Order: sequence, then structure tokens, then C-alpha cells
Amino acid sequence: MKLLLSNDDGVQAKGLNTLARALSEQGYDIQVVAPDRDRSGASNSLTLDRPLHVTTLENGAMSIDGTPTDCVHLGMYSLCQPPPNRVISGINAGANLGDDVLYSGTVAAAMEGRFLDDFPIAISLAGKQHFETAAQVLLALLLKLKALSLPARTLLNINVPDLPYDQIKGYQITRLGHRHRSDHPVKTTNPRGKESFWISVAGHGADAGEGTDFYAVEQGYVSITPIQMDMTAPDLMGLLSEALT
Repeated sequence: MKLLLSNDDGVQAKGLNTLARALSEQGYDIQVVAPDRDRSGASNSLTLDRPLHVTTLENGAMSIDGTPTDCVHLGMYSLCQPPPNRVISGINAGANLGDDVLYSGTVAAAMEGRFLDDFPIAISLAGKQHFETAAQVLLALLLKLKALSLPARTLLNINVPDLPYDQIKGYQITRLGHRHRSDHPVKTTNPRGKESFWISVAGHGADAGEGTDFYAVEQGYVSITPIQMDMTAPDLMGLLSEALT
């Protein structure tokens, strides 16, 4: 099995390098293709207004001056020979819970691998300390999920508490929770009088009770959420049809 690894924190990020090292030590055939810098929040964007440039680093990783989705797209269709069987994105520095998946470059990189033989995986650490824990979690899950076949265009979004491995309580299969909306953007003025804005941090959990990804991680469990990419709301189709006839 060949694994294509990517992320949104950049090719030099500790989480990505921890993941690559752990998988290599277990004999997995990996290829890293990741952004040349932090592209958190890039979501599923593709770069269409300029060419993309690839730099191969001394360790064999490939760095691209584009988005996480750019990286996986190029990795799958141009850079990896033979083509990969699965995309794994992470280990992200910080959780991707609830509404975060709409903006996350980590989840977006995994989504771009939806056409491969094996379902993609996004993995995030709910902090910035115990990346080795998240790597151990993933290695264990890859063995447990080896025979699992998911429907087309689905992925697993995994969030790991920022704890030593021996303090992880187990796994919970969860649904996405929801956050309160974020605070208003913060307006600043530079020394020349020009206004600019900072996007505020994400809101706290609103729908974060038992059964959600928020709750599992807060309680010390690894959250595993299956995500489907068909965003159609089938229950509303009949309602709309009635309204328009």
C-alpha cells in the first residue's frame, strides 16, 4: 500500500513529520506532498490563476507553493509513481471539530483523495504537544480498519486528545457537533492609517453534548467521525418540489 501524506500546517510541520516517521518505521510506503507554508483554513480551494511549483526536499518530501488540495491533486495525478492507494492528512496541530471541517485544509486534503481505492483519513491533535500519541492512534486504527470498506466519497475525521498515549481512554464513533459563531473580526490600523482585519478565533461548542466529537475529545477519547461529501439535503427535495409546482 502506498500512502500519500499531506497537511495544511506546511511541509516542515512537526505533526506531519511525526506521522511520516511513524508510518515509515512500520514499513509503509509513503510520499509526502505538502504546502511550502502554513495554509490553515484554505478549505478545498484549488490554485487556478497561476502555475504551481514543486520542490523536492532532501528527505524526499515534496513541497508545493499552493493549497493542501493542490498538493493532493498533484500528488495523486502527477507526482506519485505508482499512484497512491490512500491519502492521510495530518497530524494537524489543533482539533478539527464540528463546523471546523468546512474550513479545514486538513480535512480538505483528505477529501481530495476520495477517488482512490481506500477511503481517506484526516487526523488532528487537539493541541500541539503529544503528536506521538496521535501517530500511535493512527497506526492502531490502520490495522483495525484494514478490512473496512466505506461507501464512495466518504472519509474518516479523527481527533485525538492532547494526552500521553497511556491516558487515552479509547475510541468513540461520533457525529459532528456545532460551534457558536465566532466573534466579530478584529479591526486594526497600521502606522500609515490603513485599516485591516483579523478573523477571530472559532466559537466555542454549542452542540457539544454526548455523542459529538467535541464531547469525546473533552472526555479523553479519540473521536472518529465518518463524513460523506454529498451535501444534498434529500428531506427538503419534496418540500421544494411542492413549493415550485
